This record gives sequence, C-alpha cells and structure tokens, in this order.
Amino acid sequence: MLPRFLKPYQIRSSNLIRVGPKTDGGYIIDKRILSKTKILITCGLNDDWEFERDYLKKNQKTLINAYDHTVNKRFWLTRFKKDIISLLLFKKLKINKILDVFKYLDYQLFFRNNNKHFEKKIVFKKRNDNETTIPDILANYNQIFLKVDIEGDEYKILNDIKRNSSKIIFLIIEFHDVDKNIKKIKNFINKLDLKIIHIHGNNYGGLDKNKNPKVIELSLLNSKKIKLKKILSKRKYPINDLDYKNFKRRNDIEIKFNE
Repeated sequence: MLPRFLKPYQIRSSNLIRVGPKTDGGYIIDKRILSKTKILITCGLNDDWEFERDYLKKNQKTLINAYDHTVNKRFWLTRFKKDIISLLLFKKLKINKILDVFKYLDYQLFFRNNNKHFEKKIVFKKRNDNETTIPDILANYNQIFLKVDIEGDEYKILNDIKRNSSKIIFLIIEFHDVDKNIKKIKNFINKLDLKIIHIHGNNYGGLDKNKNPKVIELSLLNSKKIKLKKILSKRKYPINDLDYKNFKRRNDIEIKFNE
C-alpha cells in the first residue's frame, strides 16, 4: 500500500479528462486549467509529443516549450537508421510503425513558430550553456503548466519546483524508484499548494516487494489558483475509461493506500 500522503483529493468526475494517447504518454488533467494556462513547459521529450499536440488542440493559444538535451542530431540519425533497418526487415508492417520512419519530419513540423524545443539538460546548478535550471525556465512566465518526465533526475529539481510553485497552475510529474525515494517525495508534497488530484502506476516500471508501483504519475493542481475541496478521493485507481495501461501487454497496477 502507498502512504496516505499520495492519495488524491476529490475532484468532480466531469473535470477530469485525459490528454494524449490511451497508452504511455497520456495523462489526466483538470479541464478547468485549459482556459487559464499560458504556457506548457515539458521537461523530457524523447520522441513523443502527442500529449503536447493534444493539449494544443484543446487550447490553441498555449505556448509550448520543451527541454531535452538527448534529442539532438545524433538521436535522430540513430533512430532513422534503426527504423530503416526494421522497415527493410519487414518488422514495421503496421501503418503507424511505417510512419515512425518519418518522425523527424513530424518533429520539424510541430516544433516551429510558438512551439520550441531546447537542447538543454535540466539541472539543479548550471555549469555551462548546455544546461538550464527550473528558475531560469520559469523566470518570464506565469500560469504555467509544467510536465516533468526526466527518468529519475526529477529528484534533483524538486526544491526548485517547490520554490517556484506559485507560478505553476498545474503539474504533471513522473516519479521513478518510488520505494527508494519515498521520503523525498513526501518532503516535496508537504506544505505544497500543488495538490494531488490523480495518480497512476506506470506498469513499465513494475512492482516493488510490497506490490506497489515503482513508477507513479501524479497530476497536481494549484489550490490557490483553482478551487479545490480538501476532501480525499474515494475513487479506485486506475479509473475506468480514464486511465489506460502504459504497456498494453502487461496488467495495469491497482493502487491501494494506507488509511
């Protein structure tokens, strides 16, 4: 069972919507933020911007800034070689897999005009021009939707997120190795205006020895910017027709909390 401090607050069902695909990369938000968000800042991009694309359809005035130092020329060249080989060996037979070969073109079309990708690593302390920090990223913005999925490095920037939480209207963050970092997560959540409104176990990460998810996805709403009743949810997680498996060939993870 997960600790009680990870239990979401109650949100009206009609306010919860899924953004992005019904697989890995899709997340749950409170639709009330759609009209209030000025910018969506994504930390960790890889080769998936379906969430950002879907969010933009729902709020076309939102700016998109993405940060990921690993998505560079070498990344695209390596990916293209692998995709071409898979195609020639008939490993990519489905139309969506074939279209993956042209992912770089989609990247170029999406990240233009108001959508920007910065090849910078997000760190706690900047040492060179290839790095940046959360305070620098958020400096010129308010009403921010922040999305963080940086494969374990999230723990290095939690204090910066907390210090700048007044600028953030909504936060999606993926925590890795939860069992090993539960105290860090608790310290982050404690006395934070950003309140958990949804939780999902990422089944790619598997279970720990207590059968809790090793990787969790949290959606947090700024309770000072949008009204939130301080009542804990009685829902069962995952939520039917809202949550979907990150990895289709593996069972989704049922989440239980200590009372």
